[in-house]
Amino acid sequence: MRICVCGVQVPFTFGGAELLVQSLVEQLRARGHEAETVMLPFTWPNRTQLFKSCLAWRLLDLTEVDGAKIDLVIATRFPSYLVKHPNKVVWLVHQLRQAYDLQGTRYSDFRETPRDRNVTAMLRAMDARTLSEARRVFSISKNVAARLERHNGMRIEALYPPPRLSGRLRPGPFGDYVFTVGRLNRIKRFELLVKAMQHVRSGVRARIAGDGPERDDLLELIRRLGVEDRVELLDWVDDEQVVELYAGALAVYYAPYDEDYGYVTVEAYQAGKPVVTLADSGGVLEFVRDGESGFVCPAGSPAEVARRLDWLYEHRDEARRMGEAGMRSVDDVEWDAVIGRLLGTA
Repeated sequence: MRICVCGVQVPFTFGGAELLVQSLVEQLRARGHEAETVMLPFTWPNRTQLFKSCLAWRLLDLTEVDGAKIDLVIATRFPSYLVKHPNKVVWLVHQLRQAYDLQGTRYSDFRETPRDRNVTAMLRAMDARTLSEARRVFSISKNVAARLERHNGMRIEALYPPPRLSGRLRPGPFGDYVFTVGRLNRIKRFELLVKAMQHVRSGVRARIAGDGPERDDLLELIRRLGVEDRVELLDWVDDEQVVELYAGALAVYYAPYDEDYGYVTVEAYQAGKPVVTLADSGGVLEFVRDGESGFVCPAGSPAEVARRLDWLYEHRDEARRMGEAGMRSVDDVEWDAVIGRLLGTA
């Protein structure tokens, strides 16, 4: 088949949504399909620009290229699923969360004003129409599926995307550090791990890999709390370094706010490491079982995160047992089943 995978690129950012598009195209090609990525930039400094970005996808014609038919389009995150095509499938990463589940939180600039209420109503009507055009709609997690049912009344199946590092991650020695990786922005809540380092009593350290808009704030927080000897803020690291960092970790911390899915959880388990998260971390909780494959701490509690990290530091055999339980829980996260459902062959 000739397949276009539609994604969205926020300039100067790269994260899980972009990795999903890239990996899906690679996997389709590996199975003999002619697959191509279609990306449009997405910025919305104001509400007018938001709808212009939506219109750009709606006006895009992907029915054929140079007289050759495009058999299928697979759309992912908002607003790529606004694209029109007679054979459209949606693998939903997320909608515009600021106008849905994040509205009213510190992570959204949508307010209870007449204008924003109108914008929200328009977005929801637009989503309902364009998602209903698809032949099949899936989500990347049960959390995303639950949001769609709650806000739009649609019930869909979750298909978990395998991490790009699947097959390369491996267990290793349980070292003296907790590892985490990702884009350094506020919703990922890396600052809570830094704050936890004030409370640890064991020799556990934290290693944070990534870059992003919160980097300077994290560096200042590390300095202000006096935990420079306990927290190492790495830059972006290459894949081989990520594999090594997972392999040598005591545990993995991953506690974003109401995460869509979170590759880090699955990567941690594929490396045989327990995961420490928070009770409001969304899709992460579809994998982490408190006391079995990691720990689920109360939301906003760095002291409890510290207590759990100290426990893992002092109980390495239990940490290993938890990591092994996590590894078993992600055995069925693999590409063949995902692609079979997306293409309608399974």
